[in-house]
Amino acid sequence: MQFATTDLVVFAGYIIAMMGFGIWIANREKATTSQDYFLASKALPWWAVGGSLIASNISTEQIMGMNGSGFEIGMAIASYELMAAITLIIVAKFFLPVFLKEGISTMPQFLERRYNKSVRSIMSIFWVALFVFVNITSVLYLGGLAIESLLGINLIWGILGLVLYSASFSIFGGLKAVVWTDVIQVVVLVLGGSLASYFVVSAVGDGSFFSGVSTLFEKTPERFNMIFSPTDTYTEQLSGETKSSYALLPGFAVLFGGMWIANIYYWGNNQYIIQRALAAKSLGEAQRGVAFAAFIKLFMPIIVVLPGIAAFILNADIEKADEAFPWVLNNYVSTGFKGLTFAALVAAIGSSISSMVNSASTIFTLDIYKEHLNTEASETQLVRIGKIAAGVALLIGALLGPLLGNLGQVIQFIQEYTGFISPGVVVVFIFGMFWKRATPNAGLAVVLASIPLSIAFKALYPDLPFVDRIAITFLICVFLLIGISLYEIKTKKQAVNDSRFRWGVIAAIIGIGMATGIRILFEDIPNVGNGTGFLVIALSIAAIALVLGEKKGDHEKALEIDNDLFKTDSLFNISAIAITLILVAIYSTLG
Repeated sequence: MQFATTDLVVFAGYIIAMMGFGIWIANREKATTSQDYFLASKALPWWAVGGSLIASNISTEQIMGMNGSGFEIGMAIASYELMAAITLIIVAKFFLPVFLKEGISTMPQFLERRYNKSVRSIMSIFWVALFVFVNITSVLYLGGLAIESLLGINLIWGILGLVLYSASFSIFGGLKAVVWTDVIQVVVLVLGGSLASYFVVSAVGDGSFFSGVSTLFEKTPERFNMIFSPTDTYTEQLSGETKSSYALLPGFAVLFGGMWIANIYYWGNNQYIIQRALAAKSLGEAQRGVAFAAFIKLFMPIIVVLPGIAAFILNADIEKADEAFPWVLNNYVSTGFKGLTFAALVAAIGSSISSMVNSASTIFTLDIYKEHLNTEASETQLVRIGKIAAGVALLIGALLGPLLGNLGQVIQFIQEYTGFISPGVVVVFIFGMFWKRATPNAGLAVVLASIPLSIAFKALYPDLPFVDRIAITFLICVFLLIGISLYEIKTKKQAVNDSRFRWGVIAAIIGIGMATGIRILFEDIPNVGNGTGFLVIALSIAAIALVLGEKKGDHEKALEIDNDLFKTDSLFNISAIAITLILVAIYSTLG
């Protein structure tokens, strides 16, 4: 890719300015306590929470990977962004009030409070390993690869540059420095991405953006189909092979089924995402920030998908689909703006890395070091260990990152390994919050069973789409948790006083398990018989019957939650309604 001197000056100026700003923030307000370092002194306003959520989420896999998917399969890939918006509203409404009421700093702390120390310890180790060996490593690799393809810089040097860039504010300044740099970076990200989309779509429309969008609809209407059927296919750019679109996004599963597991886990139980909300000034500020992030999510397909579709219409001369965005950047973004747009890409990568590093450091320090290695650690020691852990996490990621070049589909690597644990995690959190009979042994069993169950279903049903496999694993984990809990609790009570929460749990079983079974039954999925659909439906009905019919006593560690806890202000309620209506309009129009 050819960059003019002006582009390089803009890009280099941005990188230097951001590093300087991060270092300034870190030195202006030095973190002296663990709350300062890991939770930004619990003083974040709503706009910082929302901006940081988006900056932490958007990275190379979205900007380059989703534009590549837009090139090959179209707007349907935007379901990940669009359904994230409604998931964020659910998390803000029902999850954040519980987390903030419990006063936790990490997700494992909640698991100990509701279950026991064993569940906390197991998940702490797993999450640190996941962040370091999967998330940080893969984002560094993908970021280095993007820099190599765009600037021609060797992969190793690209990764090293990202490490230095992220370290400048993530190690010394903690979450506060990460969030305040995120606020700037999300502005650059949206501005730079919007410019790229505007220029390339306007080229399709002979100078008019809106005319370009209309032309895209006219010339490739199939790329605006949001719900695939089992017969829908696409042509892979790299190999020229015809492949199943349905295998990537299986029909209505993007609205009902396993997609909810991926979204709830990522937005509601993921430390490096939820940590921003935990650091808010108040519950109201946290909820408004999350709603703000949800609105931005509705806008993101314009940046992360539309340029890829435009590149297809413009007959982009690329070898593989992931090169669609670099091709747009090189051919349709003018001098100066090209440097800004490239800076937006690096901003996205840097934000994601720094967020993951900070969260890995938070869990290691508070859930492993303080709980098992030095229970008497002072606040100063915790901050120092947090900085060391952040540095080690970056170093490991930098050393392992280049090795991912042998994996091929790196995004699939991330999804598969995260998907192994996410069903079990979602079960223990949902039932831990809203079902008072869940016992520690049941929670431990589900956490331990989730990975082997996921591996078994991958082996038994290799042709079953990924989101369907995690939905079935979720359902079995539900059955396991309910069964063990009801077996262990011997006391009974005459009246049920938590029926509203029970119906919430049942809604989750219907929307994920039952919906998946019905879809498998009525959609002709290759090599997956109707018997699988009937089995999933039967398991769903049995789980619902158990929840409705049981009258066991509450477990001693059950959370005391009042209905008033979930009351939200009018601004949040209006935002939630608006987001829901926009999503209904999108899927009604394009579905």
